[in-house]
Order: sequence, then structure tokens, then C-alpha cells
Amino acid sequence: MTKSAAPKRHLPTSPFKASVAPPPKHFAVGDQVTHDVHGLGRVIAMEDGIAALVDFGSTQTRILSPYSKMTKL
Repeated sequence: MTKSAAPKRHLPTSPFKASVAPPPKHFAVGDQVTHDVHGLGRVIAMEDGIAALVDFGSTQTRILSPYSKMTKL
């Protein structure tokens, strides 16, 4: 049996500070990006914070938010 990787909730009576979620990444059309799986690409369209359409040369891929594997160059 495996345990789930769900984050633990912070109890209000805990003496420790709650962990802060990292701010969401923002990309714009024309940004050059790198992706851990697909490599170098350029953002060609955005869908209101839901997804980014990225041209990686040989393919165009829709990358969903929160863009954990994508970094702006």
C-alpha cells in the first residue's frame, strides 16, 4: 500500500509557520522557455492562466498551469 503525496494541512494551533505556496509563473506570447521534457521553445498563445501553447520546433504542445516543468529564459 502506498501513501498519497497530498500536502498536509496546517493546524491553527501549531507553533510552526504555515508553508507559503510559491507564486504562480506568468508567461507572455513571445517568451522563450525551456521545458524539462520538450526542451527549448517559444510561447505562441496563452489561455488566461489555464495553459500555454508552446512551439518546440518539431511540435506544438499545450502546457497546463502551474507550469512546474517550464522556465522562462
